[in-house]
Amino acid sequence: MLQATLRFAQTAYASTKRLFSNLFFEDALGVETNRPVALKDLGLAHSDRVDYDPSPWLALRRILPRNEVGPDDVFADFGCGKGRVLVQAAGYPFRRLIGIELSPELHAVAGANLDRSLPPARRADVELVNKDVLDYAIPDDITVAYFYNPFAGAIFANVIDRLAASVRSRPRALRIIYVNPVEEAAVLAAGAKLTREVRGLRPGKNWSLRKSIRMYTLAPPPC
Repeated sequence: MLQATLRFAQTAYASTKRLFSNLFFEDALGVETNRPVALKDLGLAHSDRVDYDPSPWLALRRILPRNEVGPDDVFADFGCGKGRVLVQAAGYPFRRLIGIELSPELHAVAGANLDRSLPPARRADVELVNKDVLDYAIPDDITVAYFYNPFAGAIFANVIDRLAASVRSRPRALRIIYVNPVEEAAVLAAGAKLTREVRGLRPGKNWSLRKSIRMYTLAPPPC
């Protein structure tokens, strides 16, 4: 009985969330980011890659206050999908923004969403990269890296290890924002420290934890 009640609450919550998202964000901005996409439908199914499901609209705002971003900061969304988080990040004073996406279809949707929702001058600050993240050369000026559980296992570990190598190569504080942090062990193993956490506002303890948002900081080792 309890499980049935919880499933009903989760279904009702998800439906209300989609309605709220469409009304206050999607329609207002003229974008389409709500509909999930299965990677198998794109010919990209892989055991370490996760289907497209949009990051919560308020996730970035909840974990990263705008006043903690300066004009020298650079933002990268690894697995940016349809560009929802990039639309949000464009409202921060980042010097530039990068979205890396494997799927050509999702990459094209992200470009259209950004074109519709951002002023041309700000749109020029956003670089969309249609490439396998394993083949992507991570820039050494990224200071905020965002993940909404886009991939797992060896792929995720590879990206985190290369972010850590980037920090050693060009010393700086790099913040990693991780929504649904199922591969947290790889982040901690790379030397990052958990610095902030907000829990998901979801019915049920396990669902809430699964939708939590955590921020870690990677810093160069002391001299």
